[in-house]
Amino acid sequence: MLSGSGGQYPTINHKQNMATVSIIYFSGFGHTAKLAEAVEKGAASVPGVKTNLIPINGDDIVKGRYQNDAAFAQLDASDAIIFGSATYMGGPAAQFKAFADASSAKWFTFAWRDKLAAGFTNSGSPSGDKFSSLQYFFTLAMQHGMIWVGLGEMPMQPSGLNRLGSFGGVMSQARHDETPDAAPNQADKMTGEALGKRVAQYALKFKK
Repeated sequence: MLSGSGGQYPTINHKQNMATVSIIYFSGFGHTAKLAEAVEKGAASVPGVKTNLIPINGDDIVKGRYQNDAAFAQLDASDAIIFGSATYMGGPAAQFKAFADASSAKWFTFAWRDKLAAGFTNSGSPSGDKFSSLQYFFTLAMQHGMIWVGLGEMPMQPSGLNRLGSFGGVMSQARHDETPDAAPNQADKMTGEALGKRVAQYALKFKK
């Protein structure tokens, strides 16, 4: 029989078994931020998971280089990192790329090796070459030795889940004339929640 001091069972610190999922993203006009919030909502719905929502702000980029030690500390302490950005001109925004380039300091020590990774992106049209952004996130994750988690949902479900038919990550759409309150639509946000939940569930499994 296991016992602690004085013959009592040892105290179990459940916080030690909690998994942390961080979502770092850039949003130019607020639409991608809404998708990021949906991803976080899905991750936070899993008991035993803590989430961090980390926006990439223009003020964090000094002379073209991302500088935010607090954000990197949160990412270092995470079990999973979900990357997100609006897709501009067929790829992730320059602001996200500035963060990615700055993460090379973590690459030298393999600080993010074996952490889980996933991604999401938004653009103004159904395609918009969003897959290029997801591929970039995947390549970034592979550079860091991370483990990629795809969406894992069939396309164009009756509920609207994965309506744009993406498998490598989440794609959403917001036309230029739509406000962040209107787009991404509920189906796209539901898809974001599904990705967040799946990553969180795997983060807990890996934590054990």
